Amino acid sequence: MSRRAPFLVTSQTPFDEMFARLRTQPRIAIDTEADSLYSYFDKVCLLQLSIPEHDYILDTLTFRELQPLGELFADPAVELVFHAAEYDILSMKRDFGFTFENIFDTMVAARILGWKQVGLGSILEEHFGVKLDKRFQRADWGKRPLAPELIEYARDDTHYLLRLYAVQHTALEKAGRLEEARAEFAKLTRVVWGEREFDPNRYATLPGARELDPVSLGVLRELYGLRENIARKQDRPPFKVIANATLLRIARTQPRTLVELSALPGVGEWFLRRHGREALRAIERGRERPQNRLPKPPRGVPPLPDNASRERYTRLKEWRKTRALARGVDPDVIVSNDALLEIARAYPKAIEALEAIPALGEWKAREYGAELLRVLNGAK
Repeated sequence: MSRRAPFLVTSQTPFDEMFARLRTQPRIAIDTEADSLYSYFDKVCLLQLSIPEHDYILDTLTFRELQPLGELFADPAVELVFHAAEYDILSMKRDFGFTFENIFDTMVAARILGWKQVGLGSILEEHFGVKLDKRFQRADWGKRPLAPELIEYARDDTHYLLRLYAVQHTALEKAGRLEEARAEFAKLTRVVWGEREFDPNRYATLPGARELDPVSLGVLRELYGLRENIARKQDRPPFKVIANATLLRIARTQPRTLVELSALPGVGEWFLRRHGREALRAIERGRERPQNRLPKPPRGVPPLPDNASRERYTRLKEWRKTRALARGVDPDVIVSNDALLEIARAYPKAIEALEAIPALGEWKAREYGAELLRVLNGAK
């Protein structure tokens, strides 16, 4: 792939020219950049697209709609190559309403192949001798104008993906793992964006929260809710309002005045000036309403209901561990934890029942079905 300067696309005519070239390609490398480190309601700020002769940096903040790209990405005849596709796909579904039919994820492929390094930078350095510049990993992609070095940095995330695709596609075919990879890629096209929901009890999961006394825990609860409200109103990530460690520090010390609050490490001048009095009121509310018991943990996969299902789960994990060691891959490449839990809970009696478990999928049900059923029935 040549190393021409990337095209920055910020208006309709360059967009039309870019799209005309993309439309002729059987395969396109894609990545996105979002402002999640700088906004509460994060959004896609850049869309990087690479084909063999050109790299494009599409400034998505300058376009009201991107319908032609949506139609292109939904075309099963066009293969879209990502690295770690899930967040990119979710973000584009959320922001643009895109759908996806035919993808290839180079990180998923690396894991299926048992590669020790699965981060893009490590893979490119190992296989192509390319060292990516990591200086701008925490850049604010929502700021304009974009500095030339940011444009170059963004381009590198897709510039080498088609070369990597060729290497991995050959390796997957040689290992007899291409069908497995395709099944995993298809799962990624079906991921669904869920609206961000605030769990007021998640403060109990912060490091150090379990060591707090009831009064301090009540203060932490109130501060946690205050931080969330501020973050939403100002469209800032919560950690940019005030850090978790600082919340814990305030909860332990429970300052009563702005002077006492300002003396604590991590309490910045901006927070003190804008929200110091609110924080003192939250501290007082927490003192008045101690948290005598830790709240229930955030909702997740339901626990296994009885000893029999827990024993099945243990046997399934041992089987998976053996299988993973034999292949030289991480255990969840064989079967995910969620799938094992569903299998242990449902106790299916036939491969058709395994195929109906979404977290497992039809391919893995066929590939491992007979073994899973034997393990469920107590066989070693």
